[in-house]
Amino acid sequence: MSEEVRRDHVMWLQNGETTAAQRAYLMLLESLRLAINQQLFLGLFDFEGHFAVYPEGGFYKAHLDRHRESGDRIVSVILYLNADWKPGDGGELKLWTKPADKDGAFELVEPRLGTLVCFMAGDHWHEVLPACKTRRSITGWFRIRS
Repeated sequence: MSEEVRRDHVMWLQNGETTAAQRAYLMLLESLRLAINQQLFLGLFDFEGHFAVYPEGGFYKAHLDRHRESGDRIVSVILYLNADWKPGDGGELKLWTKPADKDGAFELVEPRLGTLVCFMAGDHWHEVLPACKTRRSITGWFRIRS
């Protein structure tokens, strides 16, 4: 993808290549997936995800997480890994609150350590604002069978 659209680095989580801490997080996500299915009947089947690192100046322009070619990404999940993040450090998630709208009301989420954000992947436009220092997260999607 073009550096005009996004400027970050990713490393995909691979089955069999995860650390104990990563496996513990994936187990928590599995509990969340089951709870979402129980309450919302979404038929979520699995999780795919990656580490995302935005260097100083890194960003990701407004987008949806469900691609045209594939409708399997249903719920976006982001866990922030940034200790001591302060106002002014940038890198906020700008998440528009009305489905299919990227001009109206939005929330700004600071990427503070331990913050977990979930939203419908194909409904909510979002972007990562330019980071003033390195910003880290585990980003992924609960998927349905395609």
